[in-house]
Amino acid sequence: MTDSEPLQGSEPSQGTVFNVEKIRALIELMKDHDLSELDLREGEQKIQLKRGSQAPLYQPVAPAAAPVAQVPSAPAAAAPAAASEDHLIPIKSPMVGTFYARPKPDTENFVRTGESISEDTVVCIIEAMKVFNDIKAEISGKVVKMLVKNEDAVEYGQTLFLIDPQG
Repeated sequence: MTDSEPLQGSEPSQGTVFNVEKIRALIELMKDHDLSELDLREGEQKIQLKRGSQAPLYQPVAPAAAPVAQVPSAPAAAAPAAASEDHLIPIKSPMVGTFYARPKPDTENFVRTGESISEDTVVCIIEAMKVFNDIKAEISGKVVKMLVKNEDAVEYGQTLFLIDPQG
């Protein structure tokens, strides 16, 4: 081997996506923004990073060996309430990021429970990679529930609000 030959296992040049320092920086970015997956492409080069378990979020639990008589509890009583919410329409997060219910820390929320909104009403901000994105309702109605708290991390498709279009 000569001095001009690369060492086996050495890092590729700084211009590629497969640079160890760039990968470490991407992993830190994923941790900082609670991202579970990152897929980057540059020309013919591609890198895909995933964090966390790939197991499904819900796994059924095997029933107990000895059945025990069950007494109806509050969740069973809550089932009829859920049925009355069938007409509600969710406003879902269009991206992964941090949810902000108000434009600035010292101001009021964009919307409150019980408030009527229109399609153009900004209901929240989601920060993704230092970019603040206004999220509009895209539906008219009354805000019935706000399902996330200010500064919570949200996932793509997560329900943020429930809207009664008849309200």
